[in-house]
Amino acid sequence: MLVEDNKINQKLAFALLRRLGYRVDIAENGIEGVNAASKQRYALILMDVQMPEMDGLAATRQIRIGGGLNQRSPIVALTANAMQSDKNLCLAAGMDDFLTKPFNREKLATCLQNWIKD
Repeated sequence: MLVEDNKINQKLAFALLRRLGYRVDIAENGIEGVNAASKQRYALILMDVQMPEMDGLAATRQIRIGGGLNQRSPIVALTANAMQSDKNLCLAAGMDDFLTKPFNREKLATCLQNWIKD
């Protein structure tokens, strides 16, 4: 699942994921992401960090403490903030990895291969 509020980023990530052979569901904010995660198991969740209504850190915490289908699914932060302190915040919220924007096909593919086990 891709949780991203920016339409351009949604389209780019969706296209890259599809070209890599993945099926993608999109949630437009953290609330939608948490709701979707409570209804369907995902192999991986790409979570934007800065979103309206509920940011990616809060959404990740909700998914992790909710005890639902995706409590242990890999969650990868998507953010333009590349400072170590930003990465630490993401990891502390329960995210497993960190991908900085803009990312390319190769970086995305490597990240997915590290986390999605067939």
